Amino acid sequence: MTGLLKNAKSINKEMLRLALPSILANITVPIVGMVDIAVAGHISGSGNSVAETATLIGGISIGALIFDLVYWNFAFLRVGTGGMTAQAYGRGDYKECTNIFLRAMGIAFGSALLFILLQWPISHLAFLVIDCSDQVRSLAYTYFQIRILAAPATLGLMALKGWFIGVQDGVSPMVTDLVVNIMNVIVSILLSLGLAGIGIESIGGRPTWSGMGFPGIAWGTVIAQYSGLATAGGIICAKYLKRYFSEYTKEDLKQVFKGSETRKFFTMNADLIIRAFSFIGIYIGFTLIATKYGDMMLAVSSIMMQLLMLFSYFTDGFAYAGEAMSGKYIGADDGLNLRRTVLWTFIWSGGICLLFMVIYAFGGEWMLAVMTSDVAVQQACSPYLIWLICMPLMGCAAFTWDGIYIGATASAAMRNAMILSTIAFLAGYFICEWTFKPDGPAAIHFLLAAYFLHLVVRSLILTVRYKKDVLSRVSNRTSNDLNM
Repeated sequence: MTGLLKNAKSINKEMLRLALPSILANITVPIVGMVDIAVAGHISGSGNSVAETATLIGGISIGALIFDLVYWNFAFLRVGTGGMTAQAYGRGDYKECTNIFLRAMGIAFGSALLFILLQWPISHLAFLVIDCSDQVRSLAYTYFQIRILAAPATLGLMALKGWFIGVQDGVSPMVTDLVVNIMNVIVSILLSLGLAGIGIESIGGRPTWSGMGFPGIAWGTVIAQYSGLATAGGIICAKYLKRYFSEYTKEDLKQVFKGSETRKFFTMNADLIIRAFSFIGIYIGFTLIATKYGDMMLAVSSIMMQLLMLFSYFTDGFAYAGEAMSGKYIGADDGLNLRRTVLWTFIWSGGICLLFMVIYAFGGEWMLAVMTSDVAVQQACSPYLIWLICMPLMGCAAFTWDGIYIGATASAAMRNAMILSTIAFLAGYFICEWTFKPDGPAAIHFLLAAYFLHLVVRSLILTVRYKKDVLSRVSNRTSNDLNM
């Protein structure tokens, strides 16, 4: 342990350089989800009944759910690109960094085009397995038809973010995310609620434009995604074009999808696709189960998941730093700094954990008021606030290990951990349901408990596998001073 604590200043300086921009950008990510739900909860103002408010929130939740079904299968565009780029960067192989960038962007744009062409069967297949009211289904389908137009930008941004992290650049993804998320908030409010939504009630004594209503939320996302893609493209041209692309030839381009590194890229991504399906089994399953208990319980579960994940967006900043630095040190075969990176990543994440336990304990009711102005929905959410305080303790290790394992490109271990934790989630919930046969409000408690069970299982497996699947990737790791 003493050896790991030496030279902490340089490790922490590098970690904060990478983590703080990610945290700043991530702060806006949950705000976007909250704003989408909040806008849906405020459309038409106080004229909405409780049922109408819950239906609008449910429409957003199910519409977003369909995109989760699609996009989470392509999480490898960020995860795989980031880990492999970081290792190539650590070896000083800038040409391979460029190859990884082109592979990821080619897959992103090709897949996006396919999604747009197949949007009708994708949406209808999704609704075959999603049980919700006719009103929610209609709103969700409207949302889907509009937001699918952003597929090229969404998938492209996944690849770009991973590549930026891999080349140890925390500022560029921050700038891109800020553009996307700020634009999303402003444009969604403006298009949905009109000028009154940004505080302009009238001009020249006449009422201002009242907005598009519900569809404006989806159009806001589309415009924001393409704004982010344009920003990232500008950064590539201004910051990286000369170093990574100036000497790149047509012959090099022909080799992008050939060779052993390409095979490794697709092998790793196959593991990550399976891992993504496991995520779907949990996060999508969470929403699908909630739909069985009516629009109100669906709205409650959607709001609680948004608030629960608020913590992860902060700890992910240090997970991204751990990803970039661990990948770099594995590429450089530097076992000492790899272990120092892991230790300090957990120390910083632990601090975020304690901070959020306090925030959730004292700010839960205020967060509910931000999410919806409907008192009935707020009251329905209140019994579940205790779960917010548990989230940092249960999720800290799981989210932090994700970053370390991604940097190590230990995709098989991540895949297996997610499969087992998905089984734990499903088994935990359905055993409780069959045993206790709960009503709607009680069922949501069991659902949240099952979600936390998956985090515990995931954390335990990745902790046990750390030495074999991460430390084994460096050779200089046997000094007695390095015992953790």
